[in-house]
Amino acid sequence: MTRRTEWPAGAVDPGAASGSGEGAGRRSRSRSSDSGSPSSSRAEKGEPRDPVEQARNICLRLLTGTPRTRKQLADALRKREIPDEAAEEVLSRFEDVGLIDDAAFADAWVESRHHGRGLARRALVRELRTKGVDSAVIDEAVGQLDSEQEEETARELVARKLRSTRGLDRDKRLRRLAGMLARKGYGEGMALRVVRRALEEEGEDTEGLDEPF
Repeated sequence: MTRRTEWPAGAVDPGAASGSGEGAGRRSRSRSSDSGSPSSSRAEKGEPRDPVEQARNICLRLLTGTPRTRKQLADALRKREIPDEAAEEVLSRFEDVGLIDDAAFADAWVESRHHGRGLARRALVRELRTKGVDSAVIDEAVGQLDSEQEEETARELVARKLRSTRGLDRDKRLRRLAGMLARKGYGEGMALRVVRRALEEEGEDTEGLDEPF
């Protein structure tokens, strides 16, 4: 009967240093080296090697729950070093199927920012330009706001702010209220007209308030 040698805990079996053990060690080192390679790392993370597939995944993630313009997506792809050819292919495809629609984006932006923040056409144009929307598309989107609607919104903004200016002298009230409208993109003439009317309704003497502020 062959007696099996029991090795103390923590001791190394001499067989591990023999030929078969050395081969196992080489294989272990090879696997360790492979796992540290960039391609292996990408595979472990589930990232595709194909730049077109990378671009598609990036765009889909960015579009989840948040509409974006073509320029915003193009900038994101460029930042992630996606080749221009792959980026162009994906962006054009997304436009074809309606996942990118700058006109719809601009319409929704105007609706949301005018009714939600009270922004006038001038401010909306500035914001859409920073998003990379084409000028013709911007003009069409802001065209849905006419002067009457814009002035009505300006009056609502002043009415909400008016109470906080009570106790100030007339000129300070004028500057504060008109300045608020100016920051939201309202023209000087409209701002002055709206503020003057609001002050008159409160019994303020508005004589001399026709001067530009």
